[in-house]
Amino acid sequence: MKKMFAFLLGFTAIVFSLHAQPPGGGNMDEMRARMKERIKPMLVKQTSISEDEADKVIDIYFQSQMETRKLRMDQSLSEEDKTKKTKEIKDGADKQLKAVPLSDEKIVLVNAFFEEVRKRQQEMRGNRGGNN
Repeated sequence: MKKMFAFLLGFTAIVFSLHAQPPGGGNMDEMRARMKERIKPMLVKQTSISEDEADKVIDIYFQSQMETRKLRMDQSLSEEDKTKKTKEIKDGADKQLKAVPLSDEKIVLVNAFFEEVRKRQQEMRGNRGGNN
């Protein structure tokens, strides 16, 4: 449990550093490398994918997160358009995961892994939200 918490804390630090960068700014390769360093061991362990598959999965996930982030910052789009385009990004990422190739079962495990990480990030953001 402590390892999981430490992992999630480290992952959250990465995500916050990504959010601190302007879109397209910063060294994306460095951010991706840090993400791989911190996430890959847990991803491999929890989803039983290979190291090479994990590298590809993280690249796909990282790219889709950057696209989604850019989309969310686009003030010219309605919430409905953002929701539609976010789904398109996710569908494209799933298609790329199939090309890794990952089975449908592995894709479900990978998506569940990243969903859990996202939920933990939201919880941590909520905990630091000034309820002191």
